[in-house]
Amino acid sequence: MTTQPEVTVVVDEFDGGPDTVQRAAATPEELQPYAELGLRDDEYERIREVLGRRPTQSELAMYSIMWSEHCSYKSSKVHLRQFGEKVPPSDKLLAGIGENAGVIQVSDDIAVTFKVESHNHPSYVEPYQGAATGVGGIVRDILAMGARPVAVMDPLRFGAADHEDTARVLPGVVSGIGGYGNSLGLPNIGGEVVFDPCYQGNPLVNALCLGVLPVDRLQNKAATGPGNIVVLMGAKTGRDGIGGVSVLASATFDDESEQRRPSVQVGDPFMEKLLIEACLELYDDRRVVGIQDLGGAGLTCALTETAAAAGTGMKVELDLVPLREPSMAPHEILASESQERMLLIVTPDQLEAVLKTAARWGVLATAIGEVTPPGPEGLPGRLTITWRGHTVVDVPPGSLADDGPVYARPMREPADLILIQADRAETLPRPSTPDALRETVLRMIASPNLCDKTWVTEQYDRFVLGNTVLAQPEDAGVIRIDERTGLGVALSVDGNGRYARLDPYAGAKLALAEAYRNVAVTGAKPLAVTNCLNFGSPEDPAVMWQFAEAVRGLADGCVELGIPVTGGNVSFYNQTGAAAIHPTPVVGVLGVIDDVAQRVPMGFPKPANPEGDIIFLLGETRLELSGSEWAWVEHEHLGGVPPRVDLARERALAELLAEAARVGHLSAAHDLSDGGLAQVLVEACLRRGVGARIALPEEFATGSMPFVFLFSESGGRAMVSVPRGHEKAFTALCTESGVPWTPLGVTDENGGQLEVRNQFTIGLDELREAHTATLPRLFGA
Repeated sequence: MTTQPEVTVVVDEFDGGPDTVQRAAATPEELQPYAELGLRDDEYERIREVLGRRPTQSELAMYSIMWSEHCSYKSSKVHLRQFGEKVPPSDKLLAGIGENAGVIQVSDDIAVTFKVESHNHPSYVEPYQGAATGVGGIVRDILAMGARPVAVMDPLRFGAADHEDTARVLPGVVSGIGGYGNSLGLPNIGGEVVFDPCYQGNPLVNALCLGVLPVDRLQNKAATGPGNIVVLMGAKTGRDGIGGVSVLASATFDDESEQRRPSVQVGDPFMEKLLIEACLELYDDRRVVGIQDLGGAGLTCALTETAAAAGTGMKVELDLVPLREPSMAPHEILASESQERMLLIVTPDQLEAVLKTAARWGVLATAIGEVTPPGPEGLPGRLTITWRGHTVVDVPPGSLADDGPVYARPMREPADLILIQADRAETLPRPSTPDALRETVLRMIASPNLCDKTWVTEQYDRFVLGNTVLAQPEDAGVIRIDERTGLGVALSVDGNGRYARLDPYAGAKLALAEAYRNVAVTGAKPLAVTNCLNFGSPEDPAVMWQFAEAVRGLADGCVELGIPVTGGNVSFYNQTGAAAIHPTPVVGVLGVIDDVAQRVPMGFPKPANPEGDIIFLLGETRLELSGSEWAWVEHEHLGGVPPRVDLARERALAELLAEAARVGHLSAAHDLSDGGLAQVLVEACLRRGVGARIALPEEFATGSMPFVFLFSESGGRAMVSVPRGHEKAFTALCTESGVPWTPLGVTDENGGQLEVRNQFTIGLDELREAHTATLPRLFGA
């Protein structure tokens, strides 16, 4: 099986040696620290029932990790089933929920894979490495599907922008994302930067990766074929991250947890780059039977998931695992979350070639075990692990990977929700004079959530590899994936914690709708969904109610839009003490555009006609201010119900935009969301320095109605500019699609200002100064 020298050191298990299976069977009453490892009394008893004895120290560590909230999804499984039960039909879904990442076929021979995950708590403890290893982990998930990673995105949420701890966390997180992604040579094409006091002490660092693969190169994780060799490839194993999943991601932060936080994993992007290239060569040469990345739960997760997926067993020798620290105990080796590692299943005749390929790329690869047959009478195989000649693990792999506890936790609507929903922002005083409206525009575009994010995004390489077509601050990132045909994909990630706090069911639908719309305005057709569900403690009935409602909303929304959830991530325990974050479902939508040359940018271009392009608003504007950015910035108010969501209209709008882009009717398109029409106008003007002259519809021309028209956050809306000569065909297409349209005005290349007739005029220089100064002032130029 291996050319490694035999290990001759044997430790007497009854004299200070390892806790072996033999010793565990002989000492059934020995006390074990299962509670300190996060296991409940009944969970520990169940482990004893599964094994027919007490677990060894190594087995106890493995069960505590794999049965943690982060790995087992024990509180969320009963709700996440809806994504499978309600999945709309799709002939393009090649791999879905349960795999490392969802895979969508986008042409006869090309597929794409994408997924978003969280690295929240590690990024609070150690911002740089927490964020960097979050990028590294999601990249390996994509790699494990057989794909070349081609782009990343990062939805980020921090506490109040002016809080001293935000000044500690944000620069480190941004630097970590940029440092790792830039070193890998992956463009960062989009994301979010959101500030809210609810995230103080619990920043959300979600990371998304997109990969591309030939349809026939799709990989799987199953350890099939008894006699096949188990190979560990990549970095050496150290003590970094031990207990990371069970402690950091499956517990709240409180005073006690300060004393028991594990070390955060340390990333090496250059090793990851070599690992990527080595894996891709092995895929192309058809040398791999199965593959699994090592992320959360490390070797424990990879060994148990690959064996369980095939129903086989494994024999593994821990002595063969290359270590950075030779003194590591068996349970430490199994629990380590050292980065840049992959587990390969290869046939014996391919082992030498696999090791040579790894060596050529400068990557360590070691045979550490072999696949063993299933048990008798159809029973699954056993995972047996030895260390220095002793058996320290003997378990059924499925009991760790698939058969963890499942809880239907108590749920209760938050006691304050009725009162909060009754406190509507529509009753707040709002600007009713032109001067007040002008000042409101300038304050809003300078607010932390609406201001220019260039201070962040300029730290990321957005155009490396040369296939980035659209990137921040565009509504969606667009990547060309086929240089021959121009085929591309568009990606957006969105979420609004305020909306979800007011109504988690509608809030999840609104997050889905916004991401869907952001993809649609580029001219792409939305195809698939991934999600990262960030919530407080599942042990809080109010949080579980919020979670259940958000999942129900997202599942129902995907049915209405006709696009499947391909996978995702749940991040619980995002709270400090009893204070939970707002429920924050982050939704990623992927779309396909047949030719990226037809993509539509968000900014007004220089018009071909000196009279300017014609600006239209698509959709209906209603008096909807609750949960809005204006209500929070101007009044620190959060109450009422979020904007109404109508996914049938979102779908009609998306189809209209795709067709209008295809036939060349659009010179720009920008979705309306946070900050409403005012924000969109400012961003569209500043993107290329082209002004605009706007007239308000008659019904919004008096009193405070101009403010409503400019700052309402009604859904299902987009602003577009249409070249002269296309307007009649475009409005006819709108009518045919059933999408309401309102003429707003014209672009003005030479005016150098944004004019809203009878209300205000603001020069582009003044707008740019207000829009761009905030983050440099807060975090340094």
